[in-house]
Parts: sequence; C-alpha cells; structure tokens
Amino acid sequence: MTSFATASARAEMNELRRLKTLLPPELQSWVIVEATTEVNPPIIRSEEIGRDEVEIQIDLGKWENLSLDQRNLMFWHEVARIQNDTIPKEGWEMAALAIGLGGAVGELWVQDGLLLILALGLCGVSGYRLWQKNNGTKTTQALIDADEKAIALATRFGYSVPNAYKSLGSALKTLIEQTPNRRARKTYETRLQALRKSASKAKARMQNDKKGGADVPETEEEPIRQEAPKRSRPQARRKNLQR
Repeated sequence: MTSFATASARAEMNELRRLKTLLPPELQSWVIVEATTEVNPPIIRSEEIGRDEVEIQIDLGKWENLSLDQRNLMFWHEVARIQNDTIPKEGWEMAALAIGLGGAVGELWVQDGLLLILALGLCGVSGYRLWQKNNGTKTTQALIDADEKAIALATRFGYSVPNAYKSLGSALKTLIEQTPNRRARKTYETRLQALRKSASKAKARMQNDKKGGADVPETEEEPIRQEAPKRSRPQARRKNLQR
C-alpha cells in the first residue's frame, strides 16, 4: 500500500514537471504548475497568487482520464488565457460592494443624503465591475480565443494543425461527457462548436494554399537558337562560286 502511494505521488510529480516544460520560455519564470487541493475543483484553472505570479492548478484525479495529447492541448489553452491576460484578478469589487451596502444602510439610519448618494455610487461602480467580470458572453469568447491560441502554441511545440485541432476537440468531448454541471457543460459545448468552425476554415485555407501552389505553371526556358556568324555566310557563298 505504501509503495503504491509512493509510486502515485512520484507519477504526479513527474506529470507536473512535464507540464512545466510545456510552458513557453517567457512564462517559465513566473507561472507555477501545481496540483489543486480543493474539493471538486475544475479539471484545470489559473489563478493570480501575486502581483507577478500565476498558478495553474490541476485536478490530477480527473487529469488522468485524458490522453497525453488531450492534456497538452488543455494545458496550452490555460497558457493562452495567461498570455491573453484573461485570468480573473482578485480585485476590490467585492470589498467595495460590501462597504457601499453597509454605508448605504447606515446613512439611511442617520439620514445623511450626501453620504447616502456616495455609498450608492460606490455600490453601482463595484456592481458594474463585477458584472463585467462575470459576463457570460464575454467570458465564453475569451475561452474561444484561448482555444485558437492553444492551437498556435501546439504547432510551436511540433504539432501539425490537424492533430492540434483533433486533440483539443476530443478533450472537449471527453469533458462534456464527464461534466455533470449543466452550465459548465454548456460552455464546453459552445467551445467545441466554435472549434469545429475554426477547424473547417483552417482546412479550407490549407486546401486553397495547396491548389494555389499547384496552379502556378512551371515556366520552360525556350531553347536558344544559335545562328551562324555573319562572316561565315559570305565565305560559304564565295566557296560555292569558286566551284
């Protein structure tokens, strides 16, 4: 039992080290890859843990259900989110909203109109910022953009474009099947649909490139006609006359 636990822990550490090598060089100094310790967390997510530090957290139990190529593309999706600067940041909004609500209740009690307006204004600004951060359409589009960039990252690490699309698409299908939460499953389905459209466009673009290369005719050099020197013609005529 002890040896099994040791082997499992060693395998997890090796996987985390392997994923670290998949980070682009410009991210390796400030992006950390760790196993999550939460209860029922998402399979992979990123979180700011400092001003200049981001941690990619992975649920290794769910992670093992994916193939190696699927893991790589899911990891690069998260890397793309970091590069696109779409990782949720711990902001002041929740604290400001709580202060504003508390202040508004207090000013209602003391009936100070100016301070009540300021407290309500603080609630409005912080609430609007929270709505922006949790806007479903904007968040989904950011995930779709990260999928596109993950394909580019995969080609940077040696994947062909068709294999990159295939690996990411199969990973999303697996997550759809294994995700009980309806909202999370809907997000995966939207991403998969967008990925299929992108793959079709990429395939058509590659086919057009091939046809364009085949349609270019090969130019053949015309043989150079060599004419006899002008001096040789009179000489040949004189020889005929002498005969």
